Amino acid sequence: MAGRVNRRRLLQIIAGLPFAISFWPGLEASAAAQPSPPRVRPGDPGWPSDAEWAALSGDVGGRLVKVKSPLAACVGQTGEDCATLFAKGLKNPYFIGDEPGLTQTLGWVGAWTSQPSVYAVAAESAADVSAAVNFARTHNLRLVVKGGAHSYQGTSNAADSLLIWTRRMSAITLHDAFVGAGCDGKAAPQAAVSVEAGAIWGHVYQEVMVKAGRYAQGGGCITVGVAGFLNGGGFGSLSKQFGIGAASLIEAEVVTADGEVRLANACTNPDLFWALKGGGGGFGVVTRVTLRTHVLPDTIGAVFAAIRAKSDDAWRRLVAKTVDFYHQALFNPHWGEQLRFQPGNVLAIQMVFQNLSQPEAEALWRPFFDWVGSAPQDFDIVMKPQIFAAPGRVFWDPAVLRRVPGAVIADDRPGAPEGNIFWAGNLGETGWLLYAYQSTWLPASLLQADQRGALVDALIAAATHAAVELHVNKGLAGGQPEAIAAAKDTPMNPAVTEAFALAIIGASAPPAYPGVPGHEPDEAQAQTRAAAVTAAMDELRKLLPRPASYVWETDYFQANWQEAFWGDNYARLRVIKAKYDPAGLFFAHHAVGSEDWSPDGFIRLDGK
Repeated sequence: MAGRVNRRRLLQIIAGLPFAISFWPGLEASAAAQPSPPRVRPGDPGWPSDAEWAALSGDVGGRLVKVKSPLAACVGQTGEDCATLFAKGLKNPYFIGDEPGLTQTLGWVGAWTSQPSVYAVAAESAADVSAAVNFARTHNLRLVVKGGAHSYQGTSNAADSLLIWTRRMSAITLHDAFVGAGCDGKAAPQAAVSVEAGAIWGHVYQEVMVKAGRYAQGGGCITVGVAGFLNGGGFGSLSKQFGIGAASLIEAEVVTADGEVRLANACTNPDLFWALKGGGGGFGVVTRVTLRTHVLPDTIGAVFAAIRAKSDDAWRRLVAKTVDFYHQALFNPHWGEQLRFQPGNVLAIQMVFQNLSQPEAEALWRPFFDWVGSAPQDFDIVMKPQIFAAPGRVFWDPAVLRRVPGAVIADDRPGAPEGNIFWAGNLGETGWLLYAYQSTWLPASLLQADQRGALVDALIAAATHAAVELHVNKGLAGGQPEAIAAAKDTPMNPAVTEAFALAIIGASAPPAYPGVPGHEPDEAQAQTRAAAVTAAMDELRKLLPRPASYVWETDYFQANWQEAFWGDNYARLRVIKAKYDPAGLFFAHHAVGSEDWSPDGFIRLDGK
């Protein structure tokens, strides 16, 4: 596996931590464990009998589901049902989310293909999750956990596995004054919201922002699942103001590998609590989270525009002007989302702001757009600038958004709830097939006068190969000091606190699946476009002495992934993994401890 850290060296690092063996003797026992048999598959002698599966079904109140992907009926087949599936079903994130055999990304050419589990526990409680965990551990099964199923890495699906499916766990409860278990007298009560693991952010926003007039830091894409988002740290459009999502975590309920239902917060199981705030998953099944809520911004708004430079010289001036303008006017907690530098010398602006009025935002941008408009010989306005602001309380209100042309798309299934909407801008990601997806944090030092020219050169060179998206909300530099400080108390790579943006470069295709006539993945195109993405990202990495990447939006083939995702925090995460999951029950691609396993998670390496 590319980028695998030497196992012996990693254990030496962990053993060198002054507290490792004395506080976690299970680590020492794990290192000396007897060789583990491969996890069992259907047809293997150890695969559970029908009676044993029936017993599990009884333990979970009949909520054991035999899983079958709707795609299976289309392999080798054509017809109206399959055409409808690809044209409509796979472009509706709510349809995908309600199917235990589907994932929001259908695969990654050369990496993984979405595959259904054999059985799923459609969990409705932590007790259901505990029963599934105990069953998987007892029978040596490959175990998968799925909530929103938005993983680009394919971590929420695996063939021949048992799935813990949390979709039905979606309760949302508001608190005026919440204190974590064991924290009485140690922590002040806080306004908060408790959310079960299967909820999606759009529904949380409707309860917290629209109805209660508070703010919860969640994902920009409103169909993303809550628990998985937080396990990776999680960014939203306003993260420069409110920080990463996981930094607002007060408490989590989690089922660990021994089947125990535990609470984790700053006072109870604090090591597990820290790992859950961006450690990437793999420490247990989160069943409920409680997050602090914040004062809702008075206004939230957006700026959209697209400009094409008519010559390479004009393009260089446009890129330089954009970087200068960002540094001077937008590098602060008010602003988030994207600046896109595209092949063909096109700049696309898709920015979101908070606590500015529409006139204030218009005045701020006027010098930039006046500069562009003063040179029609050099620039075409592809999309006329649009600037708008709305009260914070209505920004995520489905009743309002449905009246805004082109803003959202509704769940079109009969009887779907009115709140089932998603941003029109996320349609392309629904059911897509990935060819490539890479990211790196860009340090704020690149915005300094003596380095800005090198950044401009790199953006121009990269954009000759593929579109470069600067997600400025996914770098905390320039944000609120409190948000930066909170992020430092998480396992995330510290590069996030020093970065002004996360640069993302990707390539994808509409829904496609192997063996489906007319919808086969185009492997030749995938290779060509993946090479272009790598060439583009290489131009940016030249600027970085120690490149780092965001665990949920990254390259499947990321080299030195332990360092890239978590930096110097990785050794501590390994200790916590060994304490709570010494046998590696919770496996996922490039999760903490995954270097101990074969790429499919079935065979423990080095005889352990």
